[in-house]
Amino acid sequence: MSERFTTITADGMDTATAYRLLCGVVVPRPIAWITTLGADGVVNAAPFSSYNYVAHSPPMLAVNIGSRNGTLKDTARNIVLSGEFVVNVATESNMELMHQTSAEFASDTSEAQALDIALLPSTVVRPPRIAISPVQMECKLHQAVQLGRLNTLYIGEVVAFHLSDAVYDGRHVDSTRLRPIARLGGPHYAALGEIFTRPILQTPPASVANAGTES
Repeated sequence: MSERFTTITADGMDTATAYRLLCGVVVPRPIAWITTLGADGVVNAAPFSSYNYVAHSPPMLAVNIGSRNGTLKDTARNIVLSGEFVVNVATESNMELMHQTSAEFASDTSEAQALDIALLPSTVVRPPRIAISPVQMECKLHQAVQLGRLNTLYIGEVVAFHLSDAVYDGRHVDSTRLRPIARLGGPHYAALGEIFTRPILQTPPASVANAGTES
């Protein structure tokens, strides 16, 4: 018996439906727990799951941040004003705090201060790092690309990596020890679950050609 499909054309689709469908099918999504610094010195911390790495020479990350009622969210506004941000990796151990920072705090309120999140100074950029994240990446804005009616893709060049000895052996990051979490549709998160290993078939960048099965 063949599967039945529901076909939904995107022409004229409303924003809420498109968002719900994309968040349900593009899974799992890594989470960028981003810290920025406002013009008033307030540290903002917020999670975003429309995020990934987009280049490795130089290393670059990209995060898509939508506007709300035609107004930039605090994170986007701070990135535009300062050109700097830090991506902190969300893990099973910091998931609850990360989730709490997704609430709508007033622009003049620091989520880090309100939730007693310990911070560490960065080495290249001004926004601080989140201490309980085992991996933090300092970024400088490379390019902002407007997408559609509501979204902007912020591409940042990673200018410094901070890697905990608990997850980094000097060459590789151990994903199982990192225990990252991912976003699913609706109110759901996911852990790594079962890991499948297969040999690399494509040619990797020359600098990692002998890196075993890691891609």
